[in-house]
Amino acid sequence: MRSFAYSRPSTPQAALTEFGAAASGAAYLAGGTTLLDLMKLDVLQPERILDLNGLRADFGRIRQDGTLLRLGAFAKMAEVADHPEVAATFPVISQSLALAASPQIRNMASLGGNVLQRTRCAYFRDLSWSACNKRVSGSGCAAIEGANRMHAVLGTSSACIATYPGDFAQALMVLDASVTVAGPRGTRTLPFAELHRRPGDRPDLETTLAPGEIILEFVVPTTAWSRRSMYLKIRDRQSYEFAVASAAVALDLDGDTVREARIALGGLASVPWRASEAEELLQGQPLTEDVARSAAQAALAEATPQSHNEFKIELGQSTLVRALLQTAAMEVTE
Repeated sequence: MRSFAYSRPSTPQAALTEFGAAASGAAYLAGGTTLLDLMKLDVLQPERILDLNGLRADFGRIRQDGTLLRLGAFAKMAEVADHPEVAATFPVISQSLALAASPQIRNMASLGGNVLQRTRCAYFRDLSWSACNKRVSGSGCAAIEGANRMHAVLGTSSACIATYPGDFAQALMVLDASVTVAGPRGTRTLPFAELHRRPGDRPDLETTLAPGEIILEFVVPTTAWSRRSMYLKIRDRQSYEFAVASAAVALDLDGDTVREARIALGGLASVPWRASEAEELLQGQPLTEDVARSAAQAALAEATPQSHNEFKIELGQSTLVRALLQTAAMEVTE
């Protein structure tokens, strides 16, 4: 790891001022579980580290504000996963966090850092491969002709097929969460669904955040489908592994009929992926296995597989069918 300067600002404004004053190469540190990995690999080479844990007292809380759940961006994944009110009212959040990483990492990693984690594409993390548009725009994508079993089949482009690796983001998608960020021009709030960018021809631009902006809070509304929600994660092993396919599902049912459905897919796409076509197909329908399968086919209809990951289409469909039926069968108490 290369040498770097270090400071620990105590307010968002102080962090933004230091970030703006850095000549080049400043990076924020929260839990550090992604940043330090990439620094050790020399993928990231920041000259200055701004440790944001000084903001945790103000922006690390978990609180219910009327009908809104407010999750501070510096809350630890384990804290939120184990929070009884979150588990009871927003089970998809609790499950998505509990199934991520390892207990040690969940104790360190922050919510804000988790949604901004970088891809696990081996070609991005290994500097011996020069063709990676996420590292160097315009250099190419070695994964397209390479080992791409774990890569995305949705939302890809000719410039990048890397998979978004997180779990928590899918839960935020189905719950229609918003995110509050602080930047040089003040504080703004945006739908969480607008945070991540598809790769297009600039895979190096992964989010809509402006340089230096800091995520402060996630705001989750309590809705008719919050309690009937779950996260299903399919992976090669049952511990400390990224999703090959996953589904976050939230349902509002009238008996067996779907009033509203919310679906987000993980392990299959270049960004946290909302399956709007499947949601529309389910609305007003009885949630039978046949209807669930039709919805799953709609969700993967635009999938574009590569040489080694065509299996993900069928796996993704089966994962979503299973998630829909299990969510419908949940016993929900008001």
